[in-house]
Order: sequence, then C-alpha cells, then structure tokens
Amino acid sequence: MSQTRGLIDRWIGAMELFAAWLLAAITALTFISVVLRYAFNWSIPDAFDIGRNLLGVAIFWGIALAAYRGEHITVDLLWSALGPRARRVMDAFAGTLALLCLAVFMWAMADKVLSTYRDNVLTFDLHLPVRIFYAVAWIGLALCIPLLLLRLWQQLTRAQPSAPTTAVE
Repeated sequence: MSQTRGLIDRWIGAMELFAAWLLAAITALTFISVVLRYAFNWSIPDAFDIGRNLLGVAIFWGIALAAYRGEHITVDLLWSALGPRARRVMDAFAGTLALLCLAVFMWAMADKVLSTYRDNVLTFDLHLPVRIFYAVAWIGLALCIPLLLLRLWQQLTRAQPSAPTTAVE
C-alpha cells in the first residue's frame, strides 16, 4: 500500500510541477511582453493567445489537483454539525456529484478539442494550432476522473471523515 501511495504522491507532485511551470511561463511571457511593448514598441507575436491558452491549461490541471486534494472552497456549516456516519454519506454524495459533473465537463471539452481540430483553428500571428493547447488542457481535466475516484475511495475506506481543508461559514 505504501508503494502505491508513493507512486500516487509522485504523480501528484509531477502534476503540481507541470502546473507551476505553466504559471511561471505565463508570468515570464507577460512580463517580457510588457517590457518589450513599452521599452521598444515591439511585441512578441501571439503573446496574448499563447498566454491565455497556457492559462486555460493551468486552470484545468489545477481543477484536477484541487479536486483530488479537496482544497477548493467548501461550506462546512452543515457538515460540522453532523455525526461521523452522516459526514461520510455527505462526503460520498459530494464526491459522486463532483465526479459526474466533471465527467460531463470532460466530455464537452473533448468535443471542443475535436471541433478545433476539424476547424483547424490557429493563432493569429504564428498560426499555431490551438488544438494542442486545448488537448493538453483536456488531459488535465481527464485526470480529474481517476483522481476523484481515488479520493472517493479514500473517503469511503477511511475510519474518520476529514474536515474540508478550506471552509467558509
């Protein structure tokens, strides 16, 4: 079990590192683009399109990580008033609902990836295929499904349900 846990932790760490590098690239691209624009009256071709597409990729990978870790904003007013058995039921219901919603979202995003491929959508200046960005974003979203299944299994097999990590009351 610990070997499996180590593999999962390494996989999650790699996903976090990928998302961190994406954010670093977006920040660097934006900073360099602004400096070049104001200092030399020149802009990086497709800087805006590349930046916004990379941001979309980072967001979708972040959704997968936040869903697995349970680090999204939750309201635990009712949860904290319930007993352990009811908390487990509520956790299972919330996990199942999130899993279903993200599965539908993943399916819709797959359609969007295919439509950008069919329509040959390109960026304006460099004519980069947008489908690559969409496909990498979709991979992050597709990773939500096994991660949410794993989280749901962990919640159901744990002795005590854990409190949401971030709460708004």
